[in-house]
Amino acid sequence: MLELEHGFRVVDVHARLEPDEDRRQREGLGDPERLEREMHQAGVVRSLVFPSAREGNYLPANNAVARMSVGRPFVAVARINGARDPADTTAAKLRNLTASRRDHHTSPGDVEQYAYDDRFVGFKLHPARDGLPDEEVLEQLDEVGLPTVVHGGRGFPPEAVEATLLEYDFPVVLAHFGGHPLDRELMERSIDLLDAASSLYLDTSFVRYRDPLERAIMEHPDRVCFGSGSPAAHPNVAVMEVLTLDVPEDAMTKVFSNNPGRVFDALAPAGDG
Repeated sequence: MLELEHGFRVVDVHARLEPDEDRRQREGLGDPERLEREMHQAGVVRSLVFPSAREGNYLPANNAVARMSVGRPFVAVARINGARDPADTTAAKLRNLTASRRDHHTSPGDVEQYAYDDRFVGFKLHPARDGLPDEEVLEQLDEVGLPTVVHGGRGFPPEAVEATLLEYDFPVVLAHFGGHPLDRELMERSIDLLDAASSLYLDTSFVRYRDPLERAIMEHPDRVCFGSGSPAAHPNVAVMEVLTLDVPEDAMTKVFSNNPGRVFDALAPAGDG
C-alpha cells in the first residue's frame, strides 16, 4: 500500500504481535518487521503491542513481545487473564462462586511484577477469551494504576465493563468502542458511559461506522484514542477512517497523539525514537 501523507503525529494503542512464527495466521502476519513497515506506511510513529491469544500462562508470550519491541517503535503491554467467567448468565454466576485462580492465571504478584518492569507500560485484557481476573487482581491493578486496554464487545458489553472495572480508578481503554464485532448499539452505549466514568477511554480499532466515531470525538474529544487493530487491519485503513471524519483538525490531533500520550506516557512525543 502507498505511504500516507497526512501531517499528523500518529500513535497507536492497539496492535498485536505473534512471537511464535508457527502460530501466525499466514506468512508475515503478526511479525514485528511487517508491523513496523506498515506503521511507517501509515505515518504511525509508535504502537502499543501485546501477544495474540493462547492457552496457559501469558508470561512467556509477554516477555517475547517485550524482546521483539527492543529497537523498534513498539511499547509492550502485558496480556493478563483470570478464572472468572465474564458472561452475564445464571450459569456463569454459579461457576464464578467456586472459580479459583490457577497457576496459569494472572496473580496479584504478576501484576506487581509487570508494573515495575520498565518494559511494560500497562495491561491488555480480553475477558471473553481469557477470563476475568478476580477481585484481588483487580485491586492490584488499581494499586499500580497503569492503564488497561480491554477488549469490549458482545462477550463483555459496556454494562459488564461498568460493573467490574469502572469501580476502580485505573484508566480503562475500551477497545473497538466496546462493540466488537461491529455492534453499533454497543458502541453507542459505550459512548454514553463516558459521561459518568472519568477513567474510561475508547479506542477506534475496528469501528467502521462514521456516526459513532464522529459523535464520540465531538462530544468527548479528550477521551478517544487511535487504535489500528493491526495486523487484522492495515494501519493505513485505520488512519484514513479518522482522517475522513467531519471533525475539527485539533480533535484529530487529540485522537491521534495527545490523548494516547496522556494515558500512556511512553506514547507522548518525548518517547519517539
